[in-house]
Amino acid sequence: MILLHRYILAHFFRNLGLILTSFISIYLLIDFFEKIDDFVEKGKSFGLIAKFFLLNIPFIIDMMSPVCILLAGVVTLGMLNHSNELIALKACGVPLKKITLPIIAAALSCIVLFLAMAQTVLPTTVSATNSIWNREVKGRTSSGIYRSGRYYYRGQDGFYSFARPDPQKNVFANFSYTTWNEAYQTQTLITSATAVWNQDIWTLYDGQAQKAIGNERFAAEVFRERRFTFPEQPDAFFVPPYRSMELSLTELYQETRHNRSDDEARNKAWAEFYGRISYTFLGLPLLLLGLPLLLLVYRKWGRDLSLAIPVSCGMAFISWGLYTTLQSLAKASYLAPLVAAFSVHLLVSCLGIFLLMREDT
Repeated sequence: MILLHRYILAHFFRNLGLILTSFISIYLLIDFFEKIDDFVEKGKSFGLIAKFFLLNIPFIIDMMSPVCILLAGVVTLGMLNHSNELIALKACGVPLKKITLPIIAAALSCIVLFLAMAQTVLPTTVSATNSIWNREVKGRTSSGIYRSGRYYYRGQDGFYSFARPDPQKNVFANFSYTTWNEAYQTQTLITSATAVWNQDIWTLYDGQAQKAIGNERFAAEVFRERRFTFPEQPDAFFVPPYRSMELSLTELYQETRHNRSDDEARNKAWAEFYGRISYTFLGLPLLLLGLPLLLLVYRKWGRDLSLAIPVSCGMAFISWGLYTTLQSLAKASYLAPLVAAFSVHLLVSCLGIFLLMREDT
């Protein structure tokens, strides 16, 4: 490794460390003041509070990694330009691509590290923080599991199974409710294409109700619409937030392979898998576009980093907004998951490479 590359890499990783530390500190400070009252009201110990916020750091790093990579690269190149080192290097015949190469290589190495963290560290820490917050603080426990696009819950008197396309709405697809007697023999089996909970009443559509009338006989009733009073309400069907973050990348992939639900559920599973990977990689296209934008801002306005950083953050926000919109379309089956995951990367990368090549001519 030549001296120039070592010099630039040292600046990049130092800036990345400072930026990551700043984001983590700000996030933890805001999160602390939002949640400390809940911990105190429940009488939780300082050790548990400290454990919760410390275990939250990998999640913060995962969420902030694209912006941190962008800002670390922009600040590194901006400092070289501000100190006239960039001009001196170009005057000596060093092309811009050779100057930016170690920054891009460092960003790639960080992305690989963040992917490794998402595979190994993140599922454990997110699971622990969800458990502390939901069980220890809020007193809520998950009464079921989520597998292959369906939810399974053990209720007071029976067992629920359904798909829930939108967790924010009380509309359930392919709903079923089963009860047993003391000998674990099925007593009732109620199924429907759609179930809606509204005003303390369950309304099932296009379904069938079967009830045991003997050891081996069932009375079946087909209905178009019927109301039921099941013991549980949708609030009991609790799934922790960031539930997909509790799964490693390989576990997310296995869910897509083993998913036997409808096309919408399979698309959602693939969108979550591709989304986890593509979000981590989002820092690279942002960096490729941010570096030439920095030089353009310097040449046009010449205001050091005071304008370059806001421009880079604005560009990152626009890209993130477009990326999030495409992810929502993919989960709703309006767009292919792979296209939604990497189209923004391709567009931003091509534009960034084009601008970098123009700066090098």
